Amino acid sequence: MSSPDEHGESSGKATDAGHDHDEPDPVTERRHDNSWSANLEKPQHAADRDLVVEQALDAIEHTVPGNHVNLVTHGDHGHPRTYLYDALSQHCDTAIEFEYIQQCGCGGHVTRVYVA
Repeated sequence: MSSPDEHGESSGKATDAGHDHDEPDPVTERRHDNSWSANLEKPQHAADRDLVVEQALDAIEHTVPGNHVNLVTHGDHGHPRTYLYDALSQHCDTAIEFEYIQQCGCGGHVTRVYVA
């Protein structure tokens, strides 16, 4: 069984032999009826901007309206306004507002997405 990381999410790594190690772990597997953080700054995220966008959208879909999710994105992709904000606006099926919070000491970026 995996333990939560610094962002409160389990690694999602299965301990059985049937797990496909080539597939990236999902950002979450449950609905969040609270505010939470999605860790999108793992090595697989650094290598794949499309994965960051895909999992950011998944994180938003798993956030119950009235709450927010902090999207913590890898610094290798630069400021999220250059690739993430338009993608979220275009592909999100729910009403959202986003706010840039800060750049982390590690170089990553935190964007807060409010789900209406």
